[in-house]
Amino acid sequence: MMILDELDSASRRVETPCGDGTMAWRIWNEAAGAPLVLFHGGNGSWRHWVHQISRFAPGRCVIAPDLPGLGESAMPPEPVEPPDIARVVAAGLRALPQARGADLVGFSFGANIAGHVAAEQEPMLRSLTLVGPGALGVPRTPTPLVKVRDKEGEERLAAHRHNLNSIMIADLARIDDLALVIQEWNTMHARFRSRGFASSTMLKDRLAATRLPLGVIYGERDQVAGGRLAERIAAVRQARPGTPVEVIPGAGHWVMYEAAEAFNTILPRLLDQAARAA
Repeated sequence: MMILDELDSASRRVETPCGDGTMAWRIWNEAAGAPLVLFHGGNGSWRHWVHQISRFAPGRCVIAPDLPGLGESAMPPEPVEPPDIARVVAAGLRALPQARGADLVGFSFGANIAGHVAAEQEPMLRSLTLVGPGALGVPRTPTPLVKVRDKEGEERLAAHRHNLNSIMIADLARIDDLALVIQEWNTMHARFRSRGFASSTMLKDRLAATRLPLGVIYGERDQVAGGRLAERIAAVRQARPGTPVEVIPGAGHWVMYEAAEAFNTILPRLLDQAARAA
């Protein structure tokens, strides 16, 4: 897909150690200030942020890795748990001088990793924003998925479309060709499965360990939160009272794709608030 090829060509790829291989990072506009670091969700890659990279990279340094065991990054060393994965990611982040003073944004499983990294690397960061976070001690709503790897052609596209609608994009009409291309690539390159951590308290516990300015964004129809969105918001505010939370109407879990225009308006506002707080 042309936009993905153009973004990839415009980036600089950097590798840092990860298990028996490396973790892949992409950097856009690295000479600019105000770094923005984006952690994608489970079974994902930097492609989850396609509409944010194209929006923000012209004006600031944007850094987006493939998290360990996903995309082009190697599996992390054992044990494969979020705190251990976060240590690998944090070491990679420390190796990037462009990331000093960064606003860190994490989506879904990437929010869990971002919370752990923020607690460990607070002095090198400016703010933390969580998008569709779980691991807050609220049970994860079951999201039925269809197997894809045994299918071809239209049947395979239909399976991807079903899965995106079940877990990522609430409005079926917003599942476009680009979303299907991203879902196919991410699915075929995912080796690490993160769904089992979503009902834990891992992220909530780490939020209480950092004083970084914090903001949260959810889609109103977040499929993973299901009918427990209010409980998730309450859990965030129990860990960090007064946290600003933005809920984007009509959008599902992959809110920054499905409602990119609204998300790209809200995120800078939260980051401006964080900058003033910092």
